[in-house]
Amino acid sequence: MVTEFTPWMSLAGGALIGLAAVSLMWIAGRVFGATGILSGLTNPASRQDFTWRLVLLAGMVTGPAVVYLLSGQFPAVDVPVSTTMLIVGGLIVGVGVSYGGGCTSGHGVCGMARLSPRSIVATLTFMATTFVTVFVIRHVIGV
Repeated sequence: MVTEFTPWMSLAGGALIGLAAVSLMWIAGRVFGATGILSGLTNPASRQDFTWRLVLLAGMVTGPAVVYLLSGQFPAVDVPVSTTMLIVGGLIVGVGVSYGGGCTSGHGVCGMARLSPRSIVATLTFMATTFVTVFVIRHVIGV
């Protein structure tokens, strides 16, 4: 398996995520936790709460269309696993998000920036789990 690292695109993406997180905190006083934003759509506190969540989610979903408009081609997406594996992975992530009280964007981006001890522990935990998972899948199982 070849892993393509694109430092400039990665830097630009990280900067945009950071800008979005800071903007949401500045404008709405809210933490940019993607799963919390999504789950808040199912039971919003108010119409205004529903609206900003929906607009933010729409922005995330339409990102590939913006790339297409700017570059003339959709971003390349290579998913080297089956649909079943994607569903199982999604369920595992969902359970982890529930037990961990947030996701990578909430803990890893916003929580770490606020020096939250809970977010630091959560980020260290999911990063360690990621390293172990990649090692097992690539070197033990051999996928």
